[in-house]
Amino acid sequence: MNQTLTEKELQKQEEITDLLKDILFIRYGNQQPKAFVHTYGCQQNVADSEKLKGMLLKMGCILTEDKNEADIILFNTCAVREHAEDRVFGNVGQLKALKKKKPSLLIGLCGCMMEQQHIAEKIYKSYPYVGLVFGTHVIHKFPELVYHAVTSGKRLVERGYDDGEIYENIPLHRDGSFKGWLSIMYGCDNFCTYCIVPHVRGRERSRRPDTVLQEAKAMVQAGYKDITLLGQNVNSYGKGLSEQTSFPELLRNVAEIDGDFWVRFMTSHPKDASKEMIDIMAEYGKICNHLHLPFQCGSNRILKQMNRRYTREKYLEIAEYAKSKIPDLSLTSDVIVGFPGETYEEFCETLELIRQVKFTSLFTFIYSPRVGTPAAKFPDPVPHEEKARWMAELLKVQEQIAAQRCAGMVGNAYRVLVEEQAREGVLNARTQNNIIVEIEAPAALIGTFQNVRITQARNWILRGCLES
Repeated sequence: MNQTLTEKELQKQEEITDLLKDILFIRYGNQQPKAFVHTYGCQQNVADSEKLKGMLLKMGCILTEDKNEADIILFNTCAVREHAEDRVFGNVGQLKALKKKKPSLLIGLCGCMMEQQHIAEKIYKSYPYVGLVFGTHVIHKFPELVYHAVTSGKRLVERGYDDGEIYENIPLHRDGSFKGWLSIMYGCDNFCTYCIVPHVRGRERSRRPDTVLQEAKAMVQAGYKDITLLGQNVNSYGKGLSEQTSFPELLRNVAEIDGDFWVRFMTSHPKDASKEMIDIMAEYGKICNHLHLPFQCGSNRILKQMNRRYTREKYLEIAEYAKSKIPDLSLTSDVIVGFPGETYEEFCETLELIRQVKFTSLFTFIYSPRVGTPAAKFPDPVPHEEKARWMAELLKVQEQIAAQRCAGMVGNAYRVLVEEQAREGVLNARTQNNIIVEIEAPAALIGTFQNVRITQARNWILRGCLES
């Protein structure tokens, strides 16, 4: 990483930010402009939006949850599935009336969708009221892009290239006060044939371990109780760094920080998930007993077509080792149903793997072709209606497994982090293994650890009562 380059660039953005304080104040009637930021997609997008919010605050903006009163509207987009893209287009279309009512409104689209040329071109041609379009690689230049948009009056499209740099010390406004995301790396080198992520987020690059630890310590000191280490593939952390380090080492060092907190991480790639990582999970009570390990498909032929670079047998070996070392382990996963060329018999191999592993929960998706990925060109003879029937069958199997697991927790006591109000007099809390528990308790307990005993189980949610 070129430290001189990044420091010079960030200093430039700070200078532009100072100019924007006055420019935006005047532009919006001698008052602080209001900014609305909406995030689609994964936790990494959420983390990126926290940086965008931090920069907006530095520009003198006030954050708002109501886009109708906003002076700046920013959509941070996701390109992983077609449904997410459709939602963005629909919601952007609804902004036309707002722009007509308030000509000074600045509408910006950013994130993974915008790194795709055909999407950026569609936005430019079909949505002329969108004034700013930029991709994932130029988030650090956000102040400069806003400055250009508001001073020139011209529309701007900025799709960067992956320069391999990591820009530290970008202003940050975290959404939560006791749960937080901590990015440890960016990008992906795996190039699964169905996945657009490496094309829009670039190649893997890791943050320095001392920088990560410094930020983790600051979060603990600020009162964060639940810290999630983020990366497209955390298991390959350390690649490209001058110092020899690995994800298990980083995980150990974070867990050894003084304080009462939990640490989670996502996402793990099965081909890189090591026994050393699992051993460290078992060793430290602060590391949550939850492992998100996407298997995607139970068929070796389809896994090869997906370029996943592990076999069904290898996945089961990792899962069984983890369950043997961490008896109360919660395993969750991602599954793609109906990959191009997949047969019903191969889909049944997925069902069998699900029955064998007994996942706590699954994130399931019917295959969605992504422009620019190899799989988008594969023959895909199975109609969507048939894939939907497969999906319904899978969900029924997983629902039965989840119900059995939750029923087995009734009567047991767990330490939970109280997260939010579900409804009047009822709060949502989360166990270490990432299961929601409803409790009747005062809102003052939000953000605290409590002990609860499970009294009732439903398919996905438990109910419990506080223990003294």
